[in-house]
Amino acid sequence: MAEVKGGGESTVTVLLALAVNLAIAVMKAVAGVVTGSAAMMSEAAHSVADTLTEGLLLTALRRSDRPADRRHPFGYGKERYFWSLLAAVSIFVSGAVFAFYEGFRTVFGTPEEQSSPVVGYVVLAIAFVLEGVSWSQAVRQVRREAREEGRPVLVYLRLSDDPTVKTVFLEDSAALVGLLLAFGGLGLHHLTGSSVWDGVASLAIGVLLAFAAYVLASTNRGLLIGRQADPKLVRGVWTYLRSGVPEIEEVVDLLTMAVGTDRVLLCVRVDFDDALGAADLERACVRVSAELRTRFPELDEVFIEPVPRTDPELRSRVLNRYGDAFRSGGS
Repeated sequence: MAEVKGGGESTVTVLLALAVNLAIAVMKAVAGVVTGSAAMMSEAAHSVADTLTEGLLLTALRRSDRPADRRHPFGYGKERYFWSLLAAVSIFVSGAVFAFYEGFRTVFGTPEEQSSPVVGYVVLAIAFVLEGVSWSQAVRQVRREAREEGRPVLVYLRLSDDPTVKTVFLEDSAALVGLLLAFGGLGLHHLTGSSVWDGVASLAIGVLLAFAAYVLASTNRGLLIGRQADPKLVRGVWTYLRSGVPEIEEVVDLLTMAVGTDRVLLCVRVDFDDALGAADLERACVRVSAELRTRFPELDEVFIEPVPRTDPELRSRVLNRYGDAFRSGGS
């Protein structure tokens, strides 16, 4: 919950990752020039991509917190997904493409001599320690937030609507794996004298970065299109409306969409008791809307529409969208 639980900590996590990646990028670039290692140069590009990513994530955090206005009545929460999507593109273009280029050039080009491999080993070791610091911060935040939601870490990462900490966690994890790949390529080149191993390591780093970019792009694409809210929230709202509101006889339709990190738009169609008068119906809608916001702080806007449960066209649309799961309050 970015504004409540993660805004400040997410910013700290991103700033720490930015500082670490910038320092590492400079070290790797210098080591790549000194050693002539394709894998080291690929790792330098990897760190440059990560640095650009952190800059985009900071932009996302700042711009998505702007309040709603006349032109954007539901706020700017989805800006976080847009900038995070650009971050995924940055990882692919700045990191994966360059790593593939270096790998193919080394594997299929003229064999290259390796010089001063010790410099590369030292830089990789320092980079691993620094990346570990950034990764530890991301892991702490992910574990804490997953624990607060009562979910395993992997489930939390899959369902979370905050792309910033997920991006930092995934890119730092990829960075640690990439450093091991670079170390392997550098070491095998050193032991065998063949630069092919260096090129293979660079290609592996490219595959790693392409996979990370794909996962992040897929996540943010779904959120930008308009993903349903957390299933736990949907079930909670459904249960409350069916059993906690005496004026409601049946929930006919329930629509949710994430409009930002921990900001959800709710549209619900319900069949009210026919004995209610117009004034009673108005008061019930106002009261239920307020109670929903109190029970579920993530709800940003709530729209309640009275409808008859027997309307055949509406019933058909609901069943086509949700199937039998809707009858049982499923998501």
